[in-house]
Amino acid sequence: MRNTAAWVKPTQLGNPPIDSEVLTMRIDEERLNQLLERAVSDFGAAWHAPLVVIGDRLGLYRALAENGPLNSAELAARTQTHERYVREWLRAQAAGGYVSYDPDAERYYMSPEQSMVLANEDSPAFLIGAFQGAVAGLLATPKIEAAFRSGTGVGWDEHDAELFHATERLFRPGYAEYLVRDWIPALDGVADRLVSGTRVADIGCGFGASTILMAQAFPASSFTGYDYHENSIRIATERARGAGVADRVHFEVAGAKTYRGRDYDLVAAFDCLHDMGDPVGVAAHVLETLGPEGSWMIVEPFANDRVEDNLNLVGRAFYSISTMVCTPCSLAQEVGLGLGAQAGEARLREVVNEGGFRTFQRVAQTPFNLIFEARP
Repeated sequence: MRNTAAWVKPTQLGNPPIDSEVLTMRIDEERLNQLLERAVSDFGAAWHAPLVVIGDRLGLYRALAENGPLNSAELAARTQTHERYVREWLRAQAAGGYVSYDPDAERYYMSPEQSMVLANEDSPAFLIGAFQGAVAGLLATPKIEAAFRSGTGVGWDEHDAELFHATERLFRPGYAEYLVRDWIPALDGVADRLVSGTRVADIGCGFGASTILMAQAFPASSFTGYDYHENSIRIATERARGAGVADRVHFEVAGAKTYRGRDYDLVAAFDCLHDMGDPVGVAAHVLETLGPEGSWMIVEPFANDRVEDNLNLVGRAFYSISTMVCTPCSLAQEVGLGLGAQAGEARLREVVNEGGFRTFQRVAQTPFNLIFEARP
């Protein structure tokens, strides 16, 4: 796209028209080309997202990963779909680098890396949930636009239900990879107490993925997941029965400032503290419910403290999600602090300390998460 600057005529950039020589002096053609390249990439990605969701739902990625190389007719036959749609879908996927194309054989296939991201739900790199969430989250655009004008919030429960499923699919692979192996062992003495048997509260638990993973790893301990969203609690309860841990896992409808219980050895909050309207009040309540040697594990999206250090691909994704989902969710609640998904370690420390905790430290991290431990 080296000649894309020709798309923009000088008179289109000013109103009223500006002399072309002045525009030539003001516009750096290389920088304009770079911005146009980014914009074309982004609107292509926006249209690509629903195709990723369709490919997942129809089993196109899985069939191609397991049986490729295939042409469009062969893939359509294996997935009981219409060849003409599949042909266009495959070409879009290949253009985006999500599947591979062999022009000599005129067949498509998936590399091991492509399969990890798009076809293997147990892979820590599996990202279908991110696309599923984008498609679902965009349905709230009119509500978010209105909120920009009014300053009111848009609650988590006001989003399309597909967003809740997408969020669980986005976060679960990372939790499955790191939670038991890395994050819990990084907490002070918590792993030993879980092995021996103790009580755990998981606040903002959603569909209970984190709660169930901990229960499966530590059969001597009992776990209670709390979430204000009633339908999520219903699904979490069903998931616990399906996982065979319902005898040690219980889910209740309750807010992060009102959940029950005392003397927990571990309270956990996975990717949700920044969504809460009053995170300081949440911290104070967590402190009240912890035992004297207890720990609060806080998992938050990866963020640096300075805005300029978050101006990258991960930061763009999280700032965008935060604008559409996280910040409106917080603003819909009491206090409405609006931390946002890129609060950063320093701001989170302020919140936790203001809630009464004396110690707060980062104990682990991944490219997408920061893991903190707070102690009384």
